[in-house]
Amino acid sequence: MSFAGKTAVITGSNSGIGLGIAREMAKAGVNVVLNSFSDSADDHALASGIVAEFGVEAKYIAADMSKSDDCRRLIVEAGRCDILVNNVGIQHVAPIEDFPAGKWDAIIAINLSSAFHTTAAALPGMRINGWGRIVNIASAHGLTASPYKSAYVAAKHGIVGMTKVVALETAQDPITANAICPGYVLTPLVEAQIPETMKEYGMDRETVIKDVMLARQPSKEFATVEQLGGTVNFLCSDAAAQITGTTISVDGGWTAL
Repeated sequence: MSFAGKTAVITGSNSGIGLGIAREMAKAGVNVVLNSFSDSADDHALASGIVAEFGVEAKYIAADMSKSDDCRRLIVEAGRCDILVNNVGIQHVAPIEDFPAGKWDAIIAINLSSAFHTTAAALPGMRINGWGRIVNIASAHGLTASPYKSAYVAAKHGIVGMTKVVALETAQDPITANAICPGYVLTPLVEAQIPETMKEYGMDRETVIKDVMLARQPSKEFATVEQLGGTVNFLCSDAAAQITGTTISVDGGWTAL
C-alpha cells in the first residue's frame, strides 16, 4: 500500500528504537511526529533531517509522557494521527522490597499509562478518517519475566493486555492494534552499558554481549531498530489488515524457550 498522506506519531522517538522506527516509516513515505520531553535544538534538528533525507513531513513535539494531559496534547498538536506507535519507556532494576515507590509510579505512568492516554486521544480521529493503526512497543518482558524488574514487567504485560482490549473494541472498524515484543536491541543506551559490564564481569566485549546481555536470546544477536521499523511498517500495511490483538516477537527466540 502507499503510505502517502499518512501521519505517524511515535512516542519517545528522539533516539534508540523510537527514532529507528520513525526513520523506517519515513523511508516508506509516512509523515512522522517525533516526541520526547527534552525539547532541545537537537530534537528539532532530527525532524528537519528526516524531511531533508526522505522528503516527507516531520516535526518534533515535546511532551512529558508521565503526564496524562501532555500525552493527550501530543495527539492534538500532531493535527493528524493515522498511525500511533507507543514506544516511550524507562527502566529501573531493584528487588521488590527495595524498589523505590517513585520509580514504580514513574515506570507505570510512562511505560503503560501514556499508551492509554494517547490511544484514547487518537481513536476518535482514526474512526472519523476511517483508518488507523496502533502499534505498541512492548517487550519480551511482556510475555515472560526477569527478577528485579517488577515495574517494567508489570507495565509491559499491561501493554499486551491493553492491546487486546483495543483490538476488540475496534474489531469492526478499519483499525488494528498490535504489540511488538522486542528482545535485546543494541540502542545507544544498551551500548553505553557495555563498558561498565565488561569491567564488572572482567570479560571482553564479545563475551559480555553473548554470555551476559544475550544470555536469554538464543540467536545471540541483537535485534536492530531497522528490523523493528520494518515490522511496524508491515503491521500498518494492507497485508496486515486482519492482524489485530496479537503480539509479534522480535527476540531471536527468547520467548520460544
